[in-house]
Amino acid sequence: MPMSDEMSKQEEFVLRTLEERSIRFVRLWFTDVLGFLKSVAIAPAELDSAFAEGIGFDGSAIEGYARITESDMLAKPDASTFAILPWRTTAPGAARMICDITMPDGRPSESDPRQVLKRTLSRAAEMGFTCYTHPELEFFLFKNSPEAGTTPIPVDQGGYFDHTPTAIGQDFRRQAITMLEAMGVSVEFSHHEGAPGQQEIDLRYADALSTADNIMTARHVIKEVALDQGVHASFMPKPFTEHPGSGMHTHFSLFKGEANAFHQEGAPFGLSPVGRSFIAGILKHAREFTAITNQFVNSYKRISGEGEAPAFITWGHNDRSSLVRIPAYKPLKENSTRVEVRSPDSACNPYLAFAVIIAAGLEGIEGKYELTDNADPQALPMNLDEAIKAMESSTLVRQTLGEPVFEYVLRNKRAEWTEYSKQVSAYEIDRYLPIL
Repeated sequence: MPMSDEMSKQEEFVLRTLEERSIRFVRLWFTDVLGFLKSVAIAPAELDSAFAEGIGFDGSAIEGYARITESDMLAKPDASTFAILPWRTTAPGAARMICDITMPDGRPSESDPRQVLKRTLSRAAEMGFTCYTHPELEFFLFKNSPEAGTTPIPVDQGGYFDHTPTAIGQDFRRQAITMLEAMGVSVEFSHHEGAPGQQEIDLRYADALSTADNIMTARHVIKEVALDQGVHASFMPKPFTEHPGSGMHTHFSLFKGEANAFHQEGAPFGLSPVGRSFIAGILKHAREFTAITNQFVNSYKRISGEGEAPAFITWGHNDRSSLVRIPAYKPLKENSTRVEVRSPDSACNPYLAFAVIIAAGLEGIEGKYELTDNADPQALPMNLDEAIKAMESSTLVRQTLGEPVFEYVLRNKRAEWTEYSKQVSAYEIDRYLPIL
């Protein structure tokens, strides 16, 4: 394949690897506004032009991307995200790259969630910061593939950190982590979580954009491994009434060069004024961005204050029911100073969720917000309707997401709430039918 003079070294590496490994299919991945993965497969011969110009597609057919009148869009692969798909073990092989979405004239699409996060990270860079994140992905494994009207059956009856030789989860986590690491996604921890069939895989710290890419990769790999093992993986926030739901507790830190901007030696919890203002910004704007970090009707069954999920806008050191927790500072390890935001669930769009959380923290830093005690804390929205109403009037969320994404999310979530509100639930049938 010819290599142009303007082609980057990363792009040249991709083309050489495809040839050397006899890769026949290259999947171009991107994410819609609701956080669902999309892809198109191209032949290696098309990659030269894909790098230079992008691959055209109908944006109006993708959730939240474009109106019919402005539907033409281009997917431009980011060569730094190249990875061979390890589950494609028989020839011909396949690889993937994550794309940025542009308009035909080359402008970044305002509706591309990856671009939304890039804009926020550019703002952080203008303030002198690089943002790093570390997510804890929780999810369930079921014996059956749940369909409408069926009850999900967990693969085990294990609990937190349980280790049993017969547990399906152990083999599952080992295979999933092996595949993730083969794709360049580093994993820090994995274990059984508190509910039957519930698992957790923690991705290693990385810059926020790479982490969001890694979350999309991890969710796909987890579902691929589940399919291979004859089980079903789900990131539904709260599949069981009687058990805790699945969150995506995420650790954030800001660095200035090599120095952790959140750390101050001798300060309470080792937390600097920058770190305290970052937390204060998150707390002040939490209600406004909850429709992004917890975007589904079911999300609000989880953040009810049970199972260490936050229901109130509070911060603390060891309190795992707080919205923002400050993990213990390790002496002589100032780079470990960070804040943990515990409200997001693992079904969120990670690009948008990171964008609004980081933007709220940056707003706190710019405005020199004061971090106060948890006296008379506000509650997080109790349902999607409350979250929508809190988001509607938010200048911060509107500016962070951009007008197209902001308006689309509101339209989509209003429609979801309206549809949900009309449903007659099993609770109503069980409670009222016998007596009324």
